[in-house]
Amino acid sequence: MGPKNILIIILLILPFIGFAQLAPPSPSPGPPPPPPGLPIDGFSGALLALGVIYGVRKKYKDSSS
Repeated sequence: MGPKNILIIILLILPFIGFAQLAPPSPSPGPPPPPPGLPIDGFSGALLALGVIYGVRKKYKDSSS
């Protein structure tokens, strides 16, 4: 292993050592945690509404025959 290979290895390893260092802790605490429970976003609300509509239609269709 010549001096050229050692120089290449050092130049490749130094950036990884810099990226691997831990970041200092932030001075301010993070945002508050979200409230407990499942969040209901637009997609979940649409699925819930479609399920209710499907159930009501099926119930009326079965009861009318």
